Amino acid sequence: MLEHVPRWLGHAMRGLRAGADKLCIAQVELDPGSASIELSSPAFANGGRMPPRFTADGEGISPPLVWGKIPEGTESLALIVEDPDAPAPAPIVHAIVWGIHPDERHLAEGEIRADGEAGRNGSDVGRNSYFLEGWLPPDPPPGHGEHNYAFQLFALAGAPDPGVNPRRSALIRVMAGHVLAAGLLTGTYSRGEPAEIGRAGARVANPSLARPAR
Repeated sequence: MLEHVPRWLGHAMRGLRAGADKLCIAQVELDPGSASIELSSPAFANGGRMPPRFTADGEGISPPLVWGKIPEGTESLALIVEDPDAPAPAPIVHAIVWGIHPDERHLAEGEIRADGEAGRNGSDVGRNSYFLEGWLPPDPPPGHGEHNYAFQLFALAGAPDPGVNPRRSALIRVMAGHVLAAGLLTGTYSRGEPAEIGRAGARVANPSLARPAR
């Protein structure tokens, strides 16, 4: 939808961004301290450009994700994907997956979709910023510059149930005080900007959010 925004308008809005300090992983009540989860994707490097197939310019399916060891006592995992570079007051939510079983170590390509279509081990796919279940494909305005998409994975102990199809606010509320560890993976995408697909070394959404292990 945003591909129809005139490039001149996108360029004029370059300085208008939600801010990485508003990401879930940056919130004090969700701080796990130094405990981290190694989170990655076989489709793109951390800080690298996401292939168009995962965006509104392609098939618009969710990318594959894999993660490493999680802390003892983890009862479930939660994933939230946000764009802190959106020209909006708050980051745009691209996906929420709640109640991932602690024995899981991956989400397959295209697996973040409406609950009725997914049916994954009791996990619940929450609502994105368009009030829909599933993956909201990256769709940055042309000329707005590079957008960083923050894939944030949380290991939780004893977190209450946020209800069916939770939104971002409900997720933060119930996760507060229950985060044992967190992982961050950043993928980038832009329109009207020269970029090499899959390149590594692009800036992370916020360098201060980078964790020792990813």
